[in-house]
Amino acid sequence: MINTIIFDIGNVLADFTWREYFERLGYTGEMLERIARASVMNEKWEEYDKGLMSDEEILQCFVDKDPEIEDDIRRCFENVKGMVSRNDYAIPWIKELKQKGYKVLYLSNFSRKASQECADALDFLPYMDGGILSYRDKVIKPMPEIYKLLIDRYDLNPDECVFMDDTEINLKGAEAFGIHTILFRNKSQAVEELKKLGV
Repeated sequence: MINTIIFDIGNVLADFTWREYFERLGYTGEMLERIARASVMNEKWEEYDKGLMSDEEILQCFVDKDPEIEDDIRRCFENVKGMVSRNDYAIPWIKELKQKGYKVLYLSNFSRKASQECADALDFLPYMDGGILSYRDKVIKPMPEIYKLLIDRYDLNPDECVFMDDTEINLKGAEAFGIHTILFRNKSQAVEELKKLGV
């Protein structure tokens, strides 16, 4: 019997994509791909997500990758306000699950800067029962440690948990620990799949 619902944040409870953010700033096509190669595809990105480097250190890593577009890279990453928007269903859905007696947790790779500068879009977090943000605990999905940490910290029985994420590779990590998973596409689809698990 399921007693714990675990949410990814990005693109599940909040809309968040680097590509859309870049495009809102006017970067498309070749320039968008160039910025992505210097930043989100940078070998140091994992350290950024885990909060192991300061904002200036990671920015310098991005710039070192492609110095010719330093101004563009800094523009993208020095101000990420507006990158995230909360889905209107987030708080009502969380409240509904909690009223039914479920523990509601989060497990997310949200970066430190996005979490700080887009805090108004993450106003559902206080309604939840806790969870793990990668930058706080220096571990990211799909590293096995992040799932074990969640299980141990909240004394969970994996077979009584279901984890929703919009990325299949992250679900495989959870499945390896015996956690039920749902590949999230939209809320109505996820609700139907939760029903199949008795939620």
